[in-house]
Amino acid sequence: MEVENRFITIKASIDGFPQLSDFEVKTETLSLSFGVGNKQVVLVKNIYVSIDPYQLNRMKSSQTVLSFASAIIPGEAIDTYGVGRVVESDKPDFQKGDLVVGLLSWGEYTIVKEGTILNKLDPMGLPLPHHVGTLGISGLTAYGGFFEVCKPKKGETVFVSAASGSVGCLVGQYAKLFGCYVVGCAGSQKKVDLLKEELGFDDAFNYKEETDLKSALKRYFPGGIDIYFDNVGGGMLEAAVANMNTFGRVAICGVISEYTDNGKRAAPNMLDVLYKSITIQGFLVKDYIKLHKDFFSTTMEHLQTGKMKAPTDISCGLESVPSAFIGLFLGDNVGKKIVQIADE
Repeated sequence: MEVENRFITIKASIDGFPQLSDFEVKTETLSLSFGVGNKQVVLVKNIYVSIDPYQLNRMKSSQTVLSFASAIIPGEAIDTYGVGRVVESDKPDFQKGDLVVGLLSWGEYTIVKEGTILNKLDPMGLPLPHHVGTLGISGLTAYGGFFEVCKPKKGETVFVSAASGSVGCLVGQYAKLFGCYVVGCAGSQKKVDLLKEELGFDDAFNYKEETDLKSALKRYFPGGIDIYFDNVGGGMLEAAVANMNTFGRVAICGVISEYTDNGKRAAPNMLDVLYKSITIQGFLVKDYIKLHKDFFSTTMEHLQTGKMKAPTDISCGLESVPSAFIGLFLGDNVGKKIVQIADE
């Protein structure tokens, strides 16, 4: 069987701010010989694919080769989490027409080889984009990072940066449902309104309107911060640490402010860290795969009962992938950024 596949790739490594000219659409013919040899494969037509800022680190020439986030090679397809439908399968547990979720690509089709994450998908009455973001990698990142790294106690104060993003908006909701006091920051009044009026944050502010982040956090947390869920790094991390309580916890989920500027680095006051016994811990979602069952059942229940919302920002068409990706670093997205590749 043969299919023509169009996919997005990078022309060369990207070491600064990504530009549209860094990307291109390429076409390839995927030829599949099912039933030959022992390498079982599944051909998937991609429907929705995830757009995530961490991918930029994989595009850099300096990217360290890690099994979880290996370097993206110019000219080759870019893997990502997504939802699709099986076109052909050499694996007995996948049949033509099955909805699947797992590691797909920024393309129209993906050949999913043996050993790659791919599972059958029962939407359970929820829109398919929910399974790309809130019930996918973004959701598990938020769940594992908040409950396992932050180790919250009821009544504690929680600060979330980039709180209207794919992970931050979920962390804030988990924290509220758990019984914490939650404040988030975002980059526009529209996003601030979303946090307070739709997602249940106790308060929120536009960091772009603040001239002194340390003073701003002192104003929103007069009694100090117990937990900081960091998606930003840079000056926001410095300001949060300055306002942390004794035995405060900082979960480092992302450092988007540093992804496009190699010269920008957070420099928290280490005397604060020392004398307040603050814990600062980075983590990756792979560290909490073991929590997937609990995460999925808990989050599914919250979504079905309306206790949680799943903000999504969807662009349409393969060609929109580069602009959707660049928009992440401009603060364009509200909620989980997804591209719809094909109609369902």
